[in-house]
Amino acid sequence: MEPTTRRPFEPAGAGGVLLGILLAAIALGALIGWAVGAAGIGALIGAVAGIPLAVYSVYRRYRGSF
Repeated sequence: MEPTTRRPFEPAGAGGVLLGILLAAIALGALIGWAVGAAGIGALIGAVAGIPLAVYSVYRRYRGSF
């Protein structure tokens, strides 16, 4: 049996995942906020909710790299 290879940690890839998830959460929050009449508040709520979601996404993607 051959040992499994570990995925290398890519800092640029981790930053891309982090930024992509965060911007998607902000956009979704702004869209929902716009639908109810407060796009700025929706974007703020999307950012607050998106930060832990983005960090968790990077953790899940690169958890076996170290």
